[in-house]
This record gives sequence, C-alpha cells and structure tokens, in this order.
Amino acid sequence: MDNLIHLSSTGQWVYVLSVALCAGLVKGVVGFGMPLVFISGLSLILPPEIALAGLIIPTVFSNFSQALRQGLHAAIASISKFRWFLCVGGLFLISSTQLTALVPGGIFLGALGVLIVAFSAMQLVGVRIPVHKSPRKAEITMGAIAGFIGGMSGVWGPPTVALLTALETEKKEQMRIQGVIYGLGAIALTVGHLFSGILNTTTATFSAVLVLPAMIGLRLGMALQDRIDQTTFKRATLCILLVAGLNLVRRAWIG
Repeated sequence: MDNLIHLSSTGQWVYVLSVALCAGLVKGVVGFGMPLVFISGLSLILPPEIALAGLIIPTVFSNFSQALRQGLHAAIASISKFRWFLCVGGLFLISSTQLTALVPGGIFLGALGVLIVAFSAMQLVGVRIPVHKSPRKAEITMGAIAGFIGGMSGVWGPPTVALLTALETEKKEQMRIQGVIYGLGAIALTVGHLFSGILNTTTATFSAVLVLPAMIGLRLGMALQDRIDQTTFKRATLCILLVAGLNLVRRAWIG
C-alpha cells in the first residue's frame, strides 16, 4: 500500500485520473474495456493488486449507469435472456477470487488471449462462429471462462463480448446487456475482494477517487457511440476486442 503514498506529485495524479477518464471513454463507446485500460494504465506505476482494487468502484458505477440507460424494465429483460451466462459466470467469479494470491494466472490469461485474438481476427475478415446452433451451451461455456478469469484478474469483458458479437446482438441491446453482466460481475468482484483483502479502507478510498473522471469519460463515450451505426460499432468492438486479446497475451508473457 506504500505506493499509494508515493502518488504525491501532481504529475502522477494527473496520469492516474487520465487513465480513469480514458477507461470511461472506451467503455462508453463500445460498452467494455474499462478494466483493460485501468489495469494496463495503472499497473505501469502501481502494483497489480492496487491497480485491480482501483478499478472496482468505478466499474460498479459505470456498469449500472450503462445497464439502466434504457430503463429498469429493459435491464430486467436482459437479465432473464442471459441468465445462464450470469449464474455460471457469477459462481466461477466468486470462487476464483480466492485463488488470486495462490494460483499464477498467466497460463489462463495467455490461453484466453490467444482465443480472443483468433476470434476477433476471424470476425473482422468475415468468418462467423455458428453459436446459434447451441446458444445455451455457448452461454454456459463462456460464462465459466469469463467468471474464472475475471475473479483472478478483474477482466471478464473479452469472452463476454465475444459471445455477444457471435450472437449478432444489436448495438443498444449489446450495450445494455454488457452493463447488466458487468455490473453484477462487479458486485461479485467487490464482495470477493473484500474477503481476499485486496479491497480495504485504503484501496477503496483510492478507487472511489477514480469514479468521477471515469463517469465523465463514460458520458463522453456514450455520446460518441450514439452517433455511430451498427456496422461501425461492431468493427470498433472487434478492434478493441483484438487489442484486449493481445494485451492478455502480453500480460501472460511478461508475468
């Protein structure tokens, strides 16, 4: 926790707050990517566990804002539609948070990264994954993967987006469903890391400070997202998903 005390210079705080703003902006445009930007940015000057703790509270606020943008009824409908993904993912996420300090996550991050890169590249060149033949099986499988990796790393967006993209989900519905899924996942992550010790009084205060810039970025991103069409949205989503997959491989490689 000493590194938090070392954020005493104006330049360091400007950098940290800028990371939060960028994380919100990316999320506002494509509906995901906040943990990716937070972890990648903050871990350059902070230990990984502090970076992970820092993203938790902004993630909760931003996801529920995104989930409720079309109202509570639409959000509830999304929960019902993707209930298998949510239930399986939640169970795996809560369980795997307790493994954060015990199990090296590099092998899992690397494997997931390779799969996400392959999926994104295939989608960008026009190859379609036939998940419509067994959508429930796809939900359960991707929910387990997303939850397990998410509990250990705070990043569960890539497999979620891969599933939604493969199902050809409409732009507004995809944004809403992502908000619901990530919002419930963020609550589970919060509870899990209260028990793991990563989220405590010191780190929770640090995380709370990052809420405002993250929400400003989110609003700016949403305004931009409203102006783009479905095709552009999908390509932007796949491009950021590709970057996310490459980043997972990088994290696994450097440990």
